[in-house]
Amino acid sequence: MRIGYQGEEHSYSHRAVSELFPDGVAVGMRSFVAAFAAIEAGEVDRLVLPVENSTTGSVLPVLDRLPHVEGRKPLAIVAEHRVEVQHTLLGIRGSTIEGISEVRSHAEALAQAEAALAELAIEPVASHDTAGAVREVARLGDPSVAALAPEEAGAAHGLVVLAREVMDRAHNTTRFFVLAPGAPQVDPDDDKTTIVFTTEHRPGALALALTELGLRGANLTRIESRPSDEAWSYRFFIDLVHAPGPEGLAAVVDPPPATCAHFEILGSYRSVED
Repeated sequence: MRIGYQGEEHSYSHRAVSELFPDGVAVGMRSFVAAFAAIEAGEVDRLVLPVENSTTGSVLPVLDRLPHVEGRKPLAIVAEHRVEVQHTLLGIRGSTIEGISEVRSHAEALAQAEAALAELAIEPVASHDTAGAVREVARLGDPSVAALAPEEAGAAHGLVVLAREVMDRAHNTTRFFVLAPGAPQVDPDDDKTTIVFTTEHRPGALALALTELGLRGANLTRIESRPSDEAWSYRFFIDLVHAPGPEGLAAVVDPPPATCAHFEILGSYRSVED
């Protein structure tokens, strides 16, 4: 099975693929757009993509591509996975943390260490990937340029550790979704579902929809508001924990809340324990 992800070998996304699919063939993509295009074209069988970080919140380029678009092949969330993120500052041999003026990494990783890097007076520069930033720093050979990445990525490219745990929060975890082609299905042990909906334009419509879901027994563990395709109109991404199986999901979403104008199930999966 070919598993697509955004990034390079030794990145956090690559680690997620290895943990989820130890026997799969990991296929790295330079961007999220390329990753979605690859699964739609049948070049990979699954995607493993980050959707949320405990420090910086949602990975919006992924979240916004989850709803089905007319004319594109449908995708469904089939699993979630969490990876603990431990950023390390990596430089070439001979470099020192005092001499570093620039650090390269994925924009999400830099955001997770924004305050820590500011305290060190190091200028962040976005790269397409954490492991890719390590490769860039190794190629440059500049002692004033470092990478923020997993420690194993530095070892693979001959970089040395300048500082460990360079993060704004000690408990820094990224949540990943596994995406598969096809319409969403509910397995007997699936007890969590991600939905997206819009509401009617009238006072209290969102509050009524959320209340109705809660009264039906759903535990709403995440709510995200994002712009829809229409200007100044919004759609709401919700994670629901419910009784397992098709019956458990049907009890909370069938029929959809009365104030929902559009309602879509993005996928059901077994929840990961905290």
